Amino acid sequence: MNPNSELSPALQTLILRAEQALDRCLPPPAQSPAELHRAMRYAVLGGGKRLRPLLVYAAAHALGETGPQLDAAACAVELIHAYSLVHDDLPAMDDDALRRGRPTCHIAFGEAMAILAGDALQALAFEILADHNMQRAETGIAMLRALGRACGSEGMAGGQALDLAAVGRQLTLAELEHMHACKTGALIRASVQLGALIGGADADTLRTLDRYAHAVGLAFQVRDDILDVEGEAAVIGKTAGKDAAAAKPTFPSIIGLQASHARLRELTDEALEAIAALGDANALLTELAYYAANRRH
Repeated sequence: MNPNSELSPALQTLILRAEQALDRCLPPPAQSPAELHRAMRYAVLGGGKRLRPLLVYAAAHALGETGPQLDAAACAVELIHAYSLVHDDLPAMDDDALRRGRPTCHIAFGEAMAILAGDALQALAFEILADHNMQRAETGIAMLRALGRACGSEGMAGGQALDLAAVGRQLTLAELEHMHACKTGALIRASVQLGALIGGADADTLRTLDRYAHAVGLAFQVRDDILDVEGEAAVIGKTAGKDAAAAKPTFPSIIGLQASHARLRELTDEALEAIAALGDANALLTELAYYAANRRH
């Protein structure tokens, strides 16, 4: 199944733009060290929803910015996302063998090369962002800071640490939402922030868009947990039911499936309310909020 078939032609066009930019920014597969570069390309170019690049584009478009400078930020957030998936799938972490309908990077290339590929992707993300934003130094530094914060102990790394510590424990809803606000939500928020910064957002608009991104990030994870219960591996592209088998806390396991669907609707309403003042300019952001909450994969 095409993971992006649920999206409008406008977003499909932006996905193609992101795919082409990612192909350009990654090292050629034959360039030395070739095995590392092949692993990097495998991790990034093997499909995916491209939600984070789309959020970069959508946030900037809502502010009237559509220029080529968006591509660096779109690539940077997707490279960070790809690196996090490579490392999360490792045996020492989530120990997954299937990602995007294919063997995970460490299955295809070995654990050592997968670790190196993740490391190199993270470094490349910051290199690309720095290279393309130094003409506007203040904005460029703000973007680097936002992406760094999303990766660190208060973002993805911290969220993964909380996730590992939570296995077999019964978390409260607040604890679960905090964990996912770090692990999944931080990079989604950074994606929106990067697009907004390039679009010249003022402080009030940045806060508005951050409220939107926070709600979308949590909605994305609630939907992920629901799909782990209701989805099929052939459709969702990864191992279904794995969270329950590993005794990991999820929204359905804590509040039940029906309440999880209700929470998903609440979060979608919160996201849409946050961007209502943008008017017609919020069309792409609105579609992505619905997509995060209703996707089938």
